[in-house]
Amino acid sequence: MKKCLITLGLTCIAWNAFAQETEKDSLITVLSEVVVTGQLEAQSLKKSVYHVRVITKEDIKKLAANNLGDVLNQYLNISIKTSGNDRRSSISMFGLDAQYFKILVDNIPLVSDTGLGNSIDLTQVNLDDIEQIEIIEGSMGVTHGANAVSGILNIITKKRSRYKWEISTTLQEESVSDEFAFFDKGRHIQALKVSNRISEAIFASVGVNRNDFAGFFDHQQGKNYAENDGLRGASWLPKEQLTANAFIGYSKPNYKVFYKFDYFTENVYFYNPIVVPQDNYPFPNTNFSQDRRYISNRFFHHLNSSGTLFSNVQFNVSLSHQKQVRDIEKFNYGLETHQETLTARETFQSKEVLYSTGTFSSFFAKKFLNVQVGYELVNENGFYDASAGTFKNDQQQENDIRKRFENYDVFTVAELNVTDRFSIRPGFRYSFQSQFDNQYASSLGFRYNLDAGIQLRTSVGRSYRTPNFDELYTYFVDSNHNLQGNPDLTPETSWSYEASIKKATYFTSGLQLSNTLAVAYLKVKDRINLVLEQVQPTQNYKYLNIDAYQMWNVSTSNQVDYKNWNASLGMSLVGISQKMDLAALEVTSEDDYLYSFQLNSSVSYKIPNWNTVCAVYYKFNGKDRRYISSSDTAGNATFLRSEIASYGWMDASLSHAFFKDQFEVTLGSRNILDVTNLQASQSGTTGMHSTGSSILLGYGRSYFLKLTYNLNFN
Repeated sequence: MKKCLITLGLTCIAWNAFAQETEKDSLITVLSEVVVTGQLEAQSLKKSVYHVRVITKEDIKKLAANNLGDVLNQYLNISIKTSGNDRRSSISMFGLDAQYFKILVDNIPLVSDTGLGNSIDLTQVNLDDIEQIEIIEGSMGVTHGANAVSGILNIITKKRSRYKWEISTTLQEESVSDEFAFFDKGRHIQALKVSNRISEAIFASVGVNRNDFAGFFDHQQGKNYAENDGLRGASWLPKEQLTANAFIGYSKPNYKVFYKFDYFTENVYFYNPIVVPQDNYPFPNTNFSQDRRYISNRFFHHLNSSGTLFSNVQFNVSLSHQKQVRDIEKFNYGLETHQETLTARETFQSKEVLYSTGTFSSFFAKKFLNVQVGYELVNENGFYDASAGTFKNDQQQENDIRKRFENYDVFTVAELNVTDRFSIRPGFRYSFQSQFDNQYASSLGFRYNLDAGIQLRTSVGRSYRTPNFDELYTYFVDSNHNLQGNPDLTPETSWSYEASIKKATYFTSGLQLSNTLAVAYLKVKDRINLVLEQVQPTQNYKYLNIDAYQMWNVSTSNQVDYKNWNASLGMSLVGISQKMDLAALEVTSEDDYLYSFQLNSSVSYKIPNWNTVCAVYYKFNGKDRRYISSSDTAGNATFLRSEIASYGWMDASLSHAFFKDQFEVTLGSRNILDVTNLQASQSGTTGMHSTGSSILLGYGRSYFLKLTYNLNFN
C-alpha cells in the first residue's frame, strides 16, 4: 500500500495539481460565508468587525483529520506541541501557550485538566460532527471572558439536515511511520453517524467514533518483550479513544432549542521497561512488569435556547454541565501468562464545571444601532491527588487538594452602523472573581468597506488570564527537587492591537483573488512563569509573576481561485520580547526582540470528469528563540537563550467520490518530509555555557487510506 501511495503522491506533484478550496493562511472560505463567533448575530464575513478565519468540513475531509491536532498543523501563527510520552497535543499562538488560547464547542468552553477552554488536548477533540471551525486572533476577553488573550477557536457542530435520513460510516487505516499491522500497529479509526429529520421542526442524530493508536515502537520491542534490557514498551504510548454523541433539536422561525451530549473516554497504556523476574521454584521462573493505565472520562451536556422576545429582542441562552475524571490503574502484567494481577485503580484528577452564558440583543428597531448585553456564570470544582504530583492546601503539604473557583461576569457590546460601510463596536466586561481580585476586559473595533472590494478592520482590546491549578498549588519537594506553586499569584493582564486590510478581486474570466495584510501587537503584564528562585543548597523553582511580554506580528495571506484550481500563500513574521527579573538572585534576562518566521502554502486541482481532488499543504516553521531560567556551569542562576531548529511540514491527499457521491475514498500522507526530532540548543549571553538536546516533534512520515459510505434519502 505504501508504494502505491508514494506513486500517487509523486504523480500529483508532477501534475502540480494539489488543492484547497479555502485560503491557506487560515483556510479562509469565500467572503459570503456566514460566521457566528464573536458576532452579535450570525452574519457574513464581509460584515464582521473581527477578522474571522474559517476551516470548513471540506478542509477537514481533505486532510482526513480525525482531531484538531490533524488540522491545525497547517495553520499560520499556530504551533502544535506534542508529548511523545502520552501523545497529548496542545496549541501555542504567538509564542503564548495553550493557557492563553480558548477552545469552545458551540460557544461553550471545553473542560480540561487545569482549566475551562484552555490547555485542551487537541487529540481529544473529535471532528466527526463538525459544520465548520471559526478562529479569531487577538483579545476576545469582552465576549469570551478569562484567558481569551491570544485568540479563540469555536467549533460549530451540525444541527440540521436537508435529508430525512443521513447515515455515514467511515473506516480509516493509517501507518505510524513505517509501522502498520491490523490491530497491533498503526492507527485504526471507525466511525458511524445516523441523523434523522423527524419532522420539519425536529432533528436528531447519534454518532460514535473509535480511534485506536497502537503506539510508535521505533526501537522498543512492545508489550510482551521479556528481556530486562530497557527495550520493552513503546516510544510513544498506545492510546485508545472512544467518542459518542447525541443531539436533538427543535426549530421554529422565532424559537430554537437543542440538547447536545458528548461522552469521551481514553485509555493510555504505559508498559514499564523494567522486567522483574519471579522465582517459582521448583517450576521455571516467570517475569512480570509493573504497568499502569491512565483512564480519562469526559461528560459534556449542553442545553441551548434562542429566539425572539417581544417581537424584537433576540436572546441566546446556554446551560452546560461538564465533568472530566482521570484515573490511574496499576497492575502487574505477566509476560508469559499475559494476565493482569494485583490491580488497583484510583482517581487522581477531577474537574467538574457548571457553566451558563446568555446574550440579549436587538433592543432597538433602528438598524444603525444594535446593543447586546450578556452574562457568564462559572463554577469549577477541581481535585488533584499525589498520583499526579504532590499538592499543598492552605500552606500545608497534603496528599490531595480540592478547590472551587467561581466567577460571575456581565458584559455589553454595541455595534453602531454609521453607514452601510462603516461600523464601530465598543465592548466592556466586568468579572466578579472568588479567588482573585475582580477583573475587567474592554475592546473597541472598527470596520470600513471601501470600493473595489477593500475591507479595513482595526481593533484594540484588554484581556486577562487567571492562574491555573498547577501554578497555584503544585508542590513537589524531595532531596533533589523543589518545585512549588504560588497561591499568591495575581491574574495577568494584556493589551492587544490589530489592524488588517483585505482586498477581493473578481474577473469575468472566473479568476478570483483574495489578499490580506495584517499587523498585530500584544503586551502581557505580570506574566506567570516557572523560574529558578534559589540555586544553593538545592535548586528551587517557583511560579511567579515576573515577566513583561511583548509581541508584534506582520502577516499576509493570498489566495487565487480559477475554475478548478486553487492556490494560496501565507507568511508571518513574529517578534517576541520577554523580560524576566529575579530580584532575589539579582539576575535579569535580556529583553531584546527574538524573531521567528512562518510560511504556509497550498495548491489544489479538481478533476471534474473524475470527481477527484488532489491536494497538498506545506508549512515552514522558522527557528523559535526565547530566554529561559536556568543555571550556568558554576551553579549560578542565569537566563539562557533557547533556540529550536526550523522545520517544514507537508501533507497531501487524493480524494475520489463515486456512485453519486455515496462512496468516498481518500488516500494520503502526513508529515511527508519525515520530521521526527528537532535540535534544541541553549546558550548564555556570553556564549560560554551551552547545552544541546533533541525535541520529539513527530514519529515520521505516515500514510492513510480512508473509506466513507454515505446513505442519504428522504
